Amino acid sequence: MNRYPRWKSLLFAGVMLLALLLGLPNLFGEAPALQLSRKDGEPFASNASVTEVTALLAQDKVPVDTAYLADGRVTIRFADVATQLKARDAIDKAKPDGYVMATTFASKAPAWARAIGLKAMNLGLDLRGGIYLVYEVDVDGAVKQKLSLLERDFRLKLRDSRIQYQSVEALPGGVQVVLKEGSKGEDALTALRDVDRSLVFTSGIDEAGRATLRTVLNEQQIKERQDFAIQQNITALSNRVNALGVSEATVQRQGLSRIAVQLPGVQDATQVIRLLGKTATLEFRLADTINNPLEAQASGRVPLGTKLYKDRTGRPVLLKREVIVTGDQLTDASAGFQNGEVQVSLRLDARGGEEMLRTTRDNVGKPMAVVFIERERQLKEQNGEKVAVDVTSEQVINIATIRGVFSNQFQISGVTMREGQELAKLLRAGALAAPVYIVEQRLIGPSLGQENIDKGVRALLYGSLALFIFMAVYYSAFGVIADIVLVCNVILLVAVLTLVGAALTLPGIAGIVLTVGMAVDANILIYERIREELRMGNSPQAAIKAGFEKAFSAIADANVTTLIAGIVLFLFGTGPIKGFAVTLSLGILTTLFTALIGTRALISLIWGSRRRIERLPV
Repeated sequence: MNRYPRWKSLLFAGVMLLALLLGLPNLFGEAPALQLSRKDGEPFASNASVTEVTALLAQDKVPVDTAYLADGRVTIRFADVATQLKARDAIDKAKPDGYVMATTFASKAPAWARAIGLKAMNLGLDLRGGIYLVYEVDVDGAVKQKLSLLERDFRLKLRDSRIQYQSVEALPGGVQVVLKEGSKGEDALTALRDVDRSLVFTSGIDEAGRATLRTVLNEQQIKERQDFAIQQNITALSNRVNALGVSEATVQRQGLSRIAVQLPGVQDATQVIRLLGKTATLEFRLADTINNPLEAQASGRVPLGTKLYKDRTGRPVLLKREVIVTGDQLTDASAGFQNGEVQVSLRLDARGGEEMLRTTRDNVGKPMAVVFIERERQLKEQNGEKVAVDVTSEQVINIATIRGVFSNQFQISGVTMREGQELAKLLRAGALAAPVYIVEQRLIGPSLGQENIDKGVRALLYGSLALFIFMAVYYSAFGVIADIVLVCNVILLVAVLTLVGAALTLPGIAGIVLTVGMAVDANILIYERIREELRMGNSPQAAIKAGFEKAFSAIADANVTTLIAGIVLFLFGTGPIKGFAVTLSLGILTTLFTALIGTRALISLIWGSRRRIERLPV
């Protein structure tokens, strides 16, 4: 007799039952859906929101397959894309500022599966369809922004230290400070070092005999600023994706200065591209009440210490050069109605609140302006060629008299509802640390994604069928057991991919097909070893035991070396290569489990309890 430990057989049976349960939602497929989330990012607390939305759609006679609350979002599934788009228009018309909507796809798994937390496997862009964007980060622009911030901080520090200066201006790679006569360079140097201890200053005398201080960023500081800009942009883009209500999205660095954004299932490319690529922020400045902006515009001479802007009607406005607060210091923003007009409520961080408190306390009764700054990269024709040009738009959207003292919470007006909502989203998500522009854009339709799924499944079925036939013919009954184990291997692999939340891509399907082909190698090694033991005259039971024990080292060596290759591909690969590496690596682990434990358990179940075996069907 050749009994196999019962606990191992029960372990295999229990794992396979659990794998069947976890992989079950993948059999039902997906359907077009709308995903609704709250503007403030907080989850919906109850099913009241589901009832509200379904009632709204019922009024417009839009048929709904099902609607449910999952992960704090309302998901509404429809029969086809046309109904999905009709429902989107109906919700948008009825409650334009009530929800954040995303057109996507949802699993058709039954309600009981959702109730116990079962989910279908995440599908990549090439299988589900969606939007793929690659942004180039303007790392040189990030360095310029760093210098602009230093220029602003130097002005504030010198003013707070009561040190008179002639000018503070950003130069290529650094910032230069020119002091007025009578100001001590040592005092100014001490004050400026408090801004950033890592900066190195050099002192000198200009042509007019005034003391100057200059700092220049070194290579390490420039690289740190560029890396910071990329990481900050990844965070900001991730927040903006969340503001769109998109789930299963990925935002990751690609190469030295690029960021890849994948939005599976999203179909509205216009809204996504408009929101993600914008570099929008605010600046608060005091208005110049002494000089005439019309004269400054006509003469082209701007008074010292001021800067010329235009409001939305095109009229010139003179503002002080010193910035009170910028959008970088905002921690929250939301749009709404108050006193019959659209207002954007803002909240500042501690430093911004302190500066706003000081400014409003010292300037009650004086006007303060809000400048909306938007940067984007456009393609323009120069000398017959398309050239990427950075375009900066600066507009004064609001000028109001400071009626009282306030600090970190206040409201601004002067925008439409759509502009206010978009501005609130951008500010709430965080400002981009450097401008970005699209270098690659792909929109993959759901029909193409379904075609890729069908082709991949067909390749898996045809390859598996040919393999099953070969094993059954060449190894007889043992070959049929190998076929059963291969099916178990695929089920277990799908369950593991679902459990870990890995996104299945077309290369991932190729990895599953390769896993099936490699998995049968383990059975072949075991069966050939059993055959060899039988030819040596050993009994069938002894041959089975020796076959598994002696083939183990060869199976382990072959799979471990392949696993190492898969891990290397995952660590150093990008995009499709990672998808292939994930399924390959997980497939090796499931192969070892099913081939060594599953095959032995099934063979032991059929032949292990027999006292006499005339012949093994191998």
